[in-house]
Amino acid sequence: MNARGIEPTADVSLQGLNTLRLPARAAWFVRITDVDSLRAALDWADERGLPVLVLGGGSNVILAGDFDGLVIRVGITGRCWSDANGDTAELEVGAGENWHETVMYTVRAGYRGLENLALIPGTVGAAPIQNIGAYGVELSATLLDVEVWDRDAGEVRRLSAEACEFDYRDSVFKRHPERYVILRIRLRLSRTAPLNLGYRDLQDYFADEEVAELTAEDVARAVIKVRCRKLPDPDFLPNVGSFFKNPVVPLSQYESLKAQFPELVAYVGADSAKLAAGWLIDTCGWKGYRESHVGVHNHQALVLVHHGNGRGAELLSLAARIRDDVMNRFGVALEVEPRIFPVALREEFHFG
Repeated sequence: MNARGIEPTADVSLQGLNTLRLPARAAWFVRITDVDSLRAALDWADERGLPVLVLGGGSNVILAGDFDGLVIRVGITGRCWSDANGDTAELEVGAGENWHETVMYTVRAGYRGLENLALIPGTVGAAPIQNIGAYGVELSATLLDVEVWDRDAGEVRRLSAEACEFDYRDSVFKRHPERYVILRIRLRLSRTAPLNLGYRDLQDYFADEEVAELTAEDVARAVIKVRCRKLPDPDFLPNVGSFFKNPVVPLSQYESLKAQFPELVAYVGADSAKLAAGWLIDTCGWKGYRESHVGVHNHQALVLVHHGNGRGAELLSLAARIRDDVMNRFGVALEVEPRIFPVALREEFHFG
């Protein structure tokens, strides 16, 4: 172990550390458990001129090839309640905690706010990067702030929800991945906030229930059952969940598409519409498609899967063809939701 207390390991397989189970290797790998070991790891990489990839649960990243730098696995744990006065409470959670387990921890404690986000794979630290969301709820609705290591400033900072610049599956962390390493997040939860049952799947699930008597844990368990029915478990069929973001288009474009395709599925707002990417892909005939090692899930066209023994380039080639097909038919650009590494493959397939 070096003087700074870290000892990166050379040539480490990342195949078991990403939910697509794609073969990839890190030139160097280290796990950190606090800010001091993080600083030491970053200094170690900087001294050698190595790029850095911060990895959580590997559920929202496409490791399409080897990473010729230092991969840092964040293992900062811990949960701490504060200001639990009456209806509301604040919860600080370490970036290395499991997201789903954290959701269930809060609903069992009687707090509402995260129940619709149950069973989303990955770690707590990854949640703000994508501003994770499901069934009408986004993380930004309950997040107070994020504690980060700011590599530019060389210090720990606390960014408010506003400073995180949250948008649909987007944040300042996603736009500046080299600058911030997330250490902890802080949430504000409530015992009496209204439950969000606006999505059809949840309405159908609770059709015979008295809504006023439902608890946050009831909703979380419903979400778990709905997700298990619709989405493949990455432990059995490797995937990263939604591969593409639902594209947001101006109302004029939505209305034009709706006229051509009356069955178009969309969520219409005041001045824009969010199109269902799964419907676009399915309508192009991709649902259930398979070519040797990779394919599209047969129940959810938005999920690309790895059947085993495949390579990252195969998956990205399939994704690029799907993207081009949707553009040619609908004139709508699909954006990949997970981050893609290495940069060379991302650029080869024109994923920005």
